Amino acid sequence: MRPMRHSLALAALALCAGAQAQISDDVVKIGVLTDMAGPYSGMGGAGSVVAAKMAIDDCLKAECKGMKIEVVSADHQNKADIAATKAREWLDRDKVDALADLTNSAGALAVQKLIKEKGGIAMYSGPATTRLTDEDCAENGFHWMFDTYSSASGAAAALTRNGDKSWFFVTVDYAFGHSLEKDASDMVKANGGTVLGSVRHPLNASDFSSFILQAQNSKAQVIGLANGAQDTVNAIKAAREFGIGTGKSGQKVASLLMFLTDVHSLGLKQAQGLMFSEGFYWDMDDKTRAFSTRFEKLHKGFKPTMVQAGVYSSVRHYLKSVAAAKTDDWKTGAQKMRELPIDDPVMRNASIRPDGRVIHDMYLFQVKAPGESKGPWDYYKTVSTIPAQIAFKPLAQSACPLVKK
Repeated sequence: MRPMRHSLALAALALCAGAQAQISDDVVKIGVLTDMAGPYSGMGGAGSVVAAKMAIDDCLKAECKGMKIEVVSADHQNKADIAATKAREWLDRDKVDALADLTNSAGALAVQKLIKEKGGIAMYSGPATTRLTDEDCAENGFHWMFDTYSSASGAAAALTRNGDKSWFFVTVDYAFGHSLEKDASDMVKANGGTVLGSVRHPLNASDFSSFILQAQNSKAQVIGLANGAQDTVNAIKAAREFGIGTGKSGQKVASLLMFLTDVHSLGLKQAQGLMFSEGFYWDMDDKTRAFSTRFEKLHKGFKPTMVQAGVYSSVRHYLKSVAAAKTDDWKTGAQKMRELPIDDPVMRNASIRPDGRVIHDMYLFQVKAPGESKGPWDYYKTVSTIPAQIAFKPLAQSACPLVKK
C-alpha cells in the first residue's frame, strides 16, 4: 500500500502545482489608470490608488491568502491616445491583468477597444459614458459605479417632476458631456419638460462667464451642468456670481454629476441646495463609515468619493473572482465576476448584468446648508433611494451585442 500512498501524495502535489501555475508569472497585477494632476484628480487620482491598495490588503487577509498581488499606476492626462498607449504597454510588456478607475470617458472608450483586441479585464469606476455597456460593450469590460443615465435619473427627473420644466445645458465638449446631456435631455422630456438649448465648453475651462450668460439669457428654469469635477466647481462659482441659484434670479442650477470633493472645494455656502445622484456616500451606515475612516487616514484626511469607492469595490471583486477561479485567465475571470455576488462595504443591492453594467442602488442627495452640517465632511442629506433596477438604463433598450433580445 505504500506505493499507492506515495502515488496519491505525488498526485496531490501535482494538482497543487497545477493550480498555482494558473496565476501567470506567479503574480496578479492591477493597473490603476487615472487622472493624477488634472480636473478629475480629486475624485480619482492618488485616492484611487489608495483604494486599490486597500482592496488588495483586505483580500490578502481573506480569500487571497498566499497570493502575490501588485499594483501599478499611471496618469493618462485625460487624453485617449495616452490612455490607450499606457494600457497596451501594461498588457503587452508588464503583464498587467486588470485595469481599474480609467477616469475620462474618451480614454475609457479607447481602452475598451483595446481590451477587445488584447484581452485583460477593465473595470471602469471613473468614466460616465453609457457607451461602455451599450454599443461599445465588451465581455471583459465592467462599468462599476455610475454612468450618465444613472446621473440623469436623479436630479433631472426629480426637478422636472417637481415643476421645473424648461432646461438649458452647459456641457463639456467630449464623449462624457455629450452622453450626459443626451440622457438628461431624454429624462427631462420623458417627465414633461422641454430643452431650450445648450452651449459647450472645453475640458478644464477656467472662465465660465460667457457660457453661464448664454444659459441665463435662455430664461430656462434650470441650468443643467453636464460636466464634472473642477469644471462643475468653476461653473457653479460663475453662476453664483451672476446671482443664479441664490433665490434672486428664479433660475436653478442642477449639477447632474457631483462628487464629494467638489462640494468640499465649493464649501457649503456656495453648494447648499444642489441636488444630484451618487452611488456612495461615506456616512450612509456603519460599513461605509468604517471603510471611509480607514481611507481618510491613508489619503491626507480626505473622505472617499464614489469613484474611489468604486475602485475599491471593483478591485476587491476581481481579486475574489481570481481566488475563486484559481486563475487570472481573463476569460475565466470575467465569467467568475458575473457569477459571484458583489459583497463589500461600498455596494448595496449589486449585481453584474450581461452587458457588463454593475447595477446597484443609487441615491438622490441634496447638499446641506451650513447650519445643518454637524462637522467636517457632513455635507449630504438623502432625499430618496433610486432602486438598482430603475437607476440604470434598462436592458431592453440596450444596443450591446452581448444582450440576448
